[in-house]
Amino acid sequence: MKTSKILTRWPVLVPLLSSWFLYAFLTVSMQGYVAVIAFVIMMLAVIASVHHAEVIAHRLGEPYGTLVLALAVTVIETAMILSIMFAEGGKSAALPRDTIYSAVMIICNGVVGLSLLIGGLHHKEQLFRIEGTGSGFAALVTLSVLVLVMPLYTTSSPEGTYTNSQLLFVALSSLSLWLVFVFIQTIRHRDYFLPSNNVEDESVHALPPTVAQAWSSFVLMSISLLCVVGLAKLLSPTIKSLVTAYNAPDATVGIVIALMVLLPETWAALRAASADRLQTSMNLAIGSALASIGLTIPLVVLFSVMFGFDLMLGIDAKDVVLLGLTFLVGSITLGSGRTNVMQGAIHLVLFVAFLFLTLVP
Repeated sequence: MKTSKILTRWPVLVPLLSSWFLYAFLTVSMQGYVAVIAFVIMMLAVIASVHHAEVIAHRLGEPYGTLVLALAVTVIETAMILSIMFAEGGKSAALPRDTIYSAVMIICNGVVGLSLLIGGLHHKEQLFRIEGTGSGFAALVTLSVLVLVMPLYTTSSPEGTYTNSQLLFVALSSLSLWLVFVFIQTIRHRDYFLPSNNVEDESVHALPPTVAQAWSSFVLMSISLLCVVGLAKLLSPTIKSLVTAYNAPDATVGIVIALMVLLPETWAALRAASADRLQTSMNLAIGSALASIGLTIPLVVLFSVMFGFDLMLGIDAKDVVLLGLTFLVGSITLGSGRTNVMQGAIHLVLFVAFLFLTLVP
């Protein structure tokens, strides 16, 4: 009986325990088993924050739900980037680039590929609305090129970088496109993002939480996010030292951050695809990728300009080719509004190629 009560109350217990562990770890060296425990606690806090975001989402309804999840994940990602940059005194000039590029590749190939593969295995073919997903994907391509590719070709600053004025322009452009996307997703063309079939998803038919439950979830989600930020800052030296010890490329840190923050949302996307709600999976994927650029870049640019941190945004030639191939294949995948297992397999091959060529450049 006690065990069942604990299992049902974990969304409340995890944020509270995470905050206690964060306080306890402030005076402890992050080495050995302590670092492992801190990492586990941080992952539990991430899962708890996304769980409470889902509760809020169920109260608000689609597509507001996927927007809440995307915002939660982006807050975690941005907090981890800034905490590591501050911990190293602004020496991680390429960390925002590596994390954003990794997030785009993980979402567009890993999350989308797994969703299409699992959905195809369960339902053979799945449908989604091109009007919403296509416009979001077009905005993602535009922002990715402006942020990650154009710095390689500008001449006002060294290759791969922007001047402060160019950074502010890109930050405003990113934020503006994201706001326009949110406007059409939630107000002007909300029907473009609604799932067409909810038959197999029992959670859709469940009673929505009360206003009090939604607000309590908001408070607990905020506590969880603060714990993630604090634990990420404490763990950042350990992550960097592990990368150095194993002679892994510096970009590995960005991949680790992106994988950690996207894991819970990936699980939500896979559940939706398995329940024949591919539109929800696409909303989660494209919305998260857009928020990863549209919100992270303005905040990182703001802090970089304020504190004089250098930013290296341009990716190398190998990554430009992989990014271009991802967008080419993605445009074909999203072009018909109908998907199958083959398309999922193609995206997963690109995802594995991204991971392998990062570790073995």
